Amino acid sequence: MKEYEERNLTPRQIVEELDKYIIGQDSAKKNVAIAMRNRWRRMNVKTEIKGDIIPNNILLIGATGVGKTEIARRIAKITKAPFTKVEASKFTEVGYVGRDVESMVRDLVQQSVNLVKTLKKETVKEKAEENVERIILDALIPPIDTPTLPAKTHNIDNGELPGTDAELNEKTRERFREKIRNGELEDRKIDISIKQPSTAGVGMIGGGMMDESSMINLQEMLGNMMPKKVKKRKVTIAEARKILLEEESSKLIDMDEVKEEALERAENAGIIFIDEIDKIAGGSRSGGSGPDVSREGVQRDLLPIVEGSTVNTKYGIVKTDHILFIAAGAFHVAKPADLIPELQGRFPIRVELENLTKNDFVRILKEPKNALTKQYIALFEAENVKIEFEGEALEILAEKAFQINEEVENIGARRLHTVMSQILNDFLFDVPDVIEEHATIMITSAMVEEKLAELIKNKDLSQYIL
Repeated sequence: MKEYEERNLTPRQIVEELDKYIIGQDSAKKNVAIAMRNRWRRMNVKTEIKGDIIPNNILLIGATGVGKTEIARRIAKITKAPFTKVEASKFTEVGYVGRDVESMVRDLVQQSVNLVKTLKKETVKEKAEENVERIILDALIPPIDTPTLPAKTHNIDNGELPGTDAELNEKTRERFREKIRNGELEDRKIDISIKQPSTAGVGMIGGGMMDESSMINLQEMLGNMMPKKVKKRKVTIAEARKILLEEESSKLIDMDEVKEEALERAENAGIIFIDEIDKIAGGSRSGGSGPDVSREGVQRDLLPIVEGSTVNTKYGIVKTDHILFIAAGAFHVAKPADLIPELQGRFPIRVELENLTKNDFVRILKEPKNALTKQYIALFEAENVKIEFEGEALEILAEKAFQINEEVENIGARRLHTVMSQILNDFLFDVPDVIEEHATIMITSAMVEEKLAELIKNKDLSQYIL
């Protein structure tokens, strides 16, 4: 948990980080920040009560596009915590025979393993790069291990140099090593050997009773028993470096250590985001059958995982007692009270997210590090074309997006993508065939008015635009 402990940000620092990407929703940010800091506090409790401190799971209530998912995803990135998102409605897609609810925990563990492997690879990157350089050099100039008798002269780069074959071989290798480091040979092709894992497929006749975890374990076990295939490939040095770096990094990592740390991280720092929980709200309180039974069944399956249980995964058994669950839903039709009482009690922190205003739209276009305008500027820069937005143009753009949300359907900040693409698609199509490199495109208020006039006028068509 060392890497997790390094990210022991205070609640205020967490909110400051979230502010760089998410506009408004201060209450939601504050509650999530407190929940994250409480996890660090629990990890540093010295007494035996540490095991009894459970996280306060959070229920985010708000319309689509107001930032529910983004808050959860960003908080995981900020704290380097394993994160997985599931849609509650997935568990009811085929009646009650939907996805296994425990799969969310298995997904979380897989994300945790990937996260820990990435962090471990960073620690061995320097050594892996040295090994890759040696393999590439060996492919270019194979080494001579045993010195031969002295040669009379060897012509190297039009110069006469005396020495043994081995000595001259080493001098040549040093010169090529410098060329490799300077990037002079990136396009030269070499032969490399790559170990390929055996893909042993496991089929079952008649539909066996094995669960997903057991099936994965069986496939992995059979794959490890099969001999690894070695395949020769002719690739450029640039491509070889990417392929070999991954392979060499994996060799230097202790996978048992990765699994152990990943399980610990998933249990103590994992975040499971359950979206669309309102879609499974409303049960068969009055008895009977039908879709309501299915929804209540899913809630009852979720309950033991949220309140704390053990789940078997391909990497080991995981306890869910200290995993933070963040649920979210619009709750336009159903209400949080429509969830079964036991599940309601497992989400004690409820936060209502505010609908976005026109001013919020303007700020979303300008302020975040990943603002939509900045994304389009970067896309045009890739074609060596510059695009600029007039201040008033962004104001009108935000106003039109807000107006469409009011009159058609409120999809929050996602409406900005609709409006922006309506304005810029013609330019994106014309670059680089019509609009040449180093050109400058200016988006004016008049242009915005003209491009969006038809979209605003024809409300029936607007309903089909997300």
